[in-house]
Amino acid sequence: MTEAPIEARPETPAVDNSGSAPSPIRELGIGVISFGWMGRLHTRAYASLPERYPELRVRPRLVAVADPVQGARSAAVEQFGFAGSYADYRDLLADPAVEAVSICAPNFLHREIALAAVAAGKPFWIEKPMGVSAEESREIACAATEAGLVTGVGFNYRQAPGVQFARQLIRDGRLGRVTNVRVWLIADYASDPDGPLTWRYDRGRAGAGVVGDLMSHGIDLAQFLVGRVAEVAAMTDTFITDRPIPLEQGIGHARVRVSDERGPVGNEDYVGMLARFDSGVVGTLEASRVARGPRAEYVVEVYGTGGSVRWNFEDMSKVQVLLGDGGDVHGYTTVMAGPQHGAYARFQPGPGQNLSFDDLKVVEGRDFVESVLSGEQVAPSAADAWSAAEVDEAVVRAAASRAWESVPPVSGRTTYDA
Repeated sequence: MTEAPIEARPETPAVDNSGSAPSPIRELGIGVISFGWMGRLHTRAYASLPERYPELRVRPRLVAVADPVQGARSAAVEQFGFAGSYADYRDLLADPAVEAVSICAPNFLHREIALAAVAAGKPFWIEKPMGVSAEESREIACAATEAGLVTGVGFNYRQAPGVQFARQLIRDGRLGRVTNVRVWLIADYASDPDGPLTWRYDRGRAGAGVVGDLMSHGIDLAQFLVGRVAEVAAMTDTFITDRPIPLEQGIGHARVRVSDERGPVGNEDYVGMLARFDSGVVGTLEASRVARGPRAEYVVEVYGTGGSVRWNFEDMSKVQVLLGDGGDVHGYTTVMAGPQHGAYARFQPGPGQNLSFDDLKVVEGRDFVESVLSGEQVAPSAADAWSAAEVDEAVVRAAASRAWESVPPVSGRTTYDA
């Protein structure tokens, strides 16, 4: 039995064959709040847009960075080309040359900064989790909606060509009736018990631990593929219960000097959960930040009555697909991501070449900037982040109650179900 060819709908660069003069290139004033690893990644994404997406006809202009650390401000100007910098983010938001903002600060500052951006009328691209609780995420999402602002949220894994291809297979009915989904995000970035006790391990400043950090990505991926999570059951645990207090501030997960004094870890290292979706699909999801071995093993599997599809971020240029009954050669076909899949053609000319985490942020930046230019919500939205936060919070409740917990729906424009 021969399978039908596996096809995808390509995202191809727009070509104007009308012979008319192209529209003028618009400059868009960009401000970045907090210039750590993620702030620098946002900046590189903006800088890549004229090359990767010329049809946007936009040139992001790096106006200013806001960061209380002098070294970060100096790097922004001297290494990345920002015109200026501020120690206080409020000064950046008051700068009339700043038209759109990236919010890359720690979780506990998200609500304060996002609401200030809304008050200033600045559309924003914010990292997840959007707040330290579902309530904070609700406040941010509702404020942006009421102000008529478009937003962007850092759900970059849904931008992977393989994930886009999987979604298309599901939408086209190629897997039959979808029955169940498995998602796991297993990493070791926190596996060293002598790693510093940063804000990430403080429930007051980070909120949940791996639930908000990695599992929120898994929830978004699951909802992007099979629809809204309606109820959950879960268990969590903390395996490294104390860590040394840092003596200096670092960037991202970088190692820094630590003291001999140790403090308690306030949130979870591990989560395992069961989920029921509005669509009738059921699923299992798991995440760990302390798993020795995997570095960033982020996997999605979707099963249906007519086939299944599997994708792993660690080997992100490949998708495993099974359609129908292959008879004597029944098994997965490994599909190499190529120009016909998602945004792949923006970065590589043919199959077999790898995209990177940074490339996914460029696609994410493109969606945010298009949202700003058009006024239409293209990028993953604040409502998407609020939806993920409601699932996160239901997971925390379920782990405490040891019972199924319902997930309240959210208002506003979600894009996972578009």
